[in-house]
Amino acid sequence: MNDLVRQHTALSDSDLEWLHLLVSEWQLLSDLSFADLVLWVPTLDGTRYVSVAQMRPNTGPTSYQDDMVGHLVPRGRRPMLDTALDEGRIVREGDPEWREEVPVRVESIPVRRDGRVLGVIARNTNLLTVRTPSRLELTYLQSASDLAQMIAAGSFPFPGQQVDMDASPRAGDGLIRLDADGVVQYASPNALSAYHRLGLAADLVGHHLGRATAELAPARGPVDEALVKLASGWAPREFEVEGDDGVIQLRAIPLKPKGTHIGSLVLLRDVTELRRRERELITKDATIREIHHRVKNNLQTVAALLRLQARRMDSPQGREALNEAVRRVGSIAIVHETLSQNLDERVEFDEIADRVLAMVAEISPGKVAGRRSGRFGILDAEVATPLSMVLTEILQNALEHAFAPGEQGTVEVAAVRGGSSTEPRLRVTVQDDGRGLPEGFDPQRAGNLGLQIVRTLVEGEMSGTFDMLPAPGRGTQVVLDIPVRAEKH
Repeated sequence: MNDLVRQHTALSDSDLEWLHLLVSEWQLLSDLSFADLVLWVPTLDGTRYVSVAQMRPNTGPTSYQDDMVGHLVPRGRRPMLDTALDEGRIVREGDPEWREEVPVRVESIPVRRDGRVLGVIARNTNLLTVRTPSRLELTYLQSASDLAQMIAAGSFPFPGQQVDMDASPRAGDGLIRLDADGVVQYASPNALSAYHRLGLAADLVGHHLGRATAELAPARGPVDEALVKLASGWAPREFEVEGDDGVIQLRAIPLKPKGTHIGSLVLLRDVTELRRRERELITKDATIREIHHRVKNNLQTVAALLRLQARRMDSPQGREALNEAVRRVGSIAIVHETLSQNLDERVEFDEIADRVLAMVAEISPGKVAGRRSGRFGILDAEVATPLSMVLTEILQNALEHAFAPGEQGTVEVAAVRGGSSTEPRLRVTVQDDGRGLPEGFDPQRAGNLGLQIVRTLVEGEMSGTFDMLPAPGRGTQVVLDIPVRAEKH
C-alpha cells in the first residue's frame, strides 16, 4: 500500500498512516457486512482511482475471485465512487451488478480524516446466498452500518488504537451489542458460552454488561469499578476477565455514528485454554532454569571439594590432575549458569568463551595473554556444553606445553560462522606462539587424557572434525570444524 499511495496519489505520510490504521481494523467491517472491501484512492491528477487495499469476509462468500490491489479505473466508470468522494456521503443507490452470473450489491463509503475525504471504500456483497436474516445477522448488519457511518464521519478508526487482528477477538469469536447505558441488547451464542464458562447462570440480554462482568470476576476492590466502566463500552479498550473456571478477552468499540454515543460493540473470545498453556510453558521454563541453576551449584560444590582435596595432596602429579578436573568441571558449570538465565536451551557462547579463557589463564598469571577474535554466536546447549570442555582442554594444553616456565606468549581463540544456509558450521581456531609441536607428533594418536577428551567430544558428540598442526611462523594451531544450527535474526 505504501508504494501505491506514494506512486499514484498526493496523500501525505499522516494520511497514509490513517489508511494503515483503517486497514488494521476493517476486517471487522468486512465480517459484519458479509462483504468484500476495496479501498480506492484518487490519483495525483484526479482523473483516476487506484485500489490500494482489499479485504474478503470470513462470514460470507467473496465477490472478487481476483486480487484488485493495484488496479486503476478512470473517473466516471464507477459513478458511486465519484459521488461518495465528491459529496462525502455513503452511497447505496443503484441496482445490483452482475459478475460472472453472481448478483453483487455495491456501496461506497467515504474515508474521512480531519474533514477531508482521502478515498472511498467500495463494499461489495455477494447476493447469491441471500436469505431471511437471523437475529445474529441483523445485529451484524446494523453494527456494520454504524461503523460505516463513523468511517464516513472520520471518527473511526480510533487514533492511537492500532489493533493486532491476529491477537484481538473477531466478530465470529463472540459479539455483544450494548445500548447507550451499557445494557445488553444482543449476545451471540459464542459470547453467551464464554460468559457461561465464567460462571454466568442466566441470559445476558437485559443485564448491564459491566456489572455482570464485575460480579463474575474475583473481588478486587477499586478494580471492580474500572472493570464495570471498561465492560460498559464507553471507551475503545481491550482487556481480559478471569473467573474461577475461565478467562475471556474482550474488546470494546463505542458506537457514535452521528457523533452521539448510541451504544457499544463488544467482541470477545474464550482464551481459557490459551492462557492455561501459556502458564504451563512459563512454569516449564522456570523449572528448566531452576534445574540448570541447581546443576551449576552442584558442579561448583564438586569443584570446591576437588580443589580442597588437591591442597591436601603431597604428590605434585596428583595435585595437578585434580586441578585439571576442577577446570573441566568449572567449564561445564559456566554453561549451566548461562542456561539458567535464558528462556530457551540456547546460549550466547562468546561470553562463555571469554570466561573459559580467563579461567584457564589462571594457570600462568601475568605470563601468557589470552584473547578472542570473531564471534561464536548463539549455540544450542547440546553444542555449547561439549565445546566449552573442548576449549578448556585445548587452552590448558597450550598453556602447559607450548611455553617454558615463566615464558611470555599469546594464545588467541578465533571463531568464524560459515557454511551454507542449509548446513551452517562453526570454525574455531586456537593458535599460540609457543615452541610448536614435537617432531613426528600425531594428534590423532596422542595418548594424553586432554587430547583424548577433545577427540571424543568433537568427533563423537558434535559430529565435527579436529586437527592440530604447526602454526604459520611459530607455535601450534588447533582447528575445530563443527555443524551448528543457524542463528535467528
